[in-house]
Amino acid sequence: MPDRKQEHIELALKSQIPLSEKDNRFIYEPLLSAHPKDPAAAVYFLEKYIRTPIWASSMTGGTPQSKIINENIARVCCDFGMGMGLGSCRIILDDNTHFDDYDVRQFIGDDLPLYANLGIAQVEKLVGSNSTDLIRRLIDKLKADGLIVHINPLQEWFQPEGNRIMQPPIDTIEKLLHLIDFPLVVKEVGQGMGEKSLERLFQLPLQAIEFGAFGGTNFSMVELLRDQTDKIEIYKPFAFVGQSAEEMVSVVNGLARTIPIKCKQVIISGGIRNYLDGFYLMKKCCLTSIYGQASAILKYASISYDALYEYIDSQIRGLMLAESYLQINQDYI
Repeated sequence: MPDRKQEHIELALKSQIPLSEKDNRFIYEPLLSAHPKDPAAAVYFLEKYIRTPIWASSMTGGTPQSKIINENIARVCCDFGMGMGLGSCRIILDDNTHFDDYDVRQFIGDDLPLYANLGIAQVEKLVGSNSTDLIRRLIDKLKADGLIVHINPLQEWFQPEGNRIMQPPIDTIEKLLHLIDFPLVVKEVGQGMGEKSLERLFQLPLQAIEFGAFGGTNFSMVELLRDQTDKIEIYKPFAFVGQSAEEMVSVVNGLARTIPIKCKQVIISGGIRNYLDGFYLMKKCCLTSIYGQASAILKYASISYDALYEYIDSQIRGLMLAESYLQINQDYI
């Protein structure tokens, strides 16, 4: 006790937080709940029950470290009841050399959502050549539940090895839906989507839409940084355009009030720094939602399984506290 009191004296001045840094998104209600004992109840999402509303967003594959990273992520998803999107599976579409990097169903288990992933440029080619059976085979060999199509026109344009997209991605998505018998998720890759794009997507029978909003890892900038020419100076302004996750939630809420929507689930990702960001945006979104993280999960998965486990455990504990003691400030809805 004396040691604790002495620490309080020594740390009191250091612990003062300026009023300007207060998080105005929340109303703190300390009298209305006991300390939380258990995580929230399971949520039915992507046709399976998840215990934790965090999505391990699509990340990596095809590199020496990818196998252990993906295994670590799949294991932590199993332990905490989370869903997982694989990194781009293009490299194993018709070649199994790197298949083991992606083969994680045994680690995540059968009861949690696991999704394969292809870019819109590859899907456009497969649809155009009547080869969508290759996607079906990809999903089957991965024992995946469905496919994520990532929409990345800027990334493809800036990528030195990039493919040209020959038709509007929405046209390709609509054609694909008529050709497949598995669930489909559509996402962006770091710059989000505007209202007109979202309006078109939400009227399609998609399993979910993932934001990939501005504010997180920006794959347009990734490709510009890879380029060895002066392209980065020419195209860098494009890295600063896009929609934030909060802006996209507001658009989704507006669309849900004004048009008939067929897609009823959302993965809120892009610039989600911590559990309070995720908690706030899930509460603000009128559709069934979870939040996705990529860079933070990748960071800890690259260190060790124990580091990743501790990180996810801290996120869940933070969500439990938020659920018990925080209410959304209605001025921010």
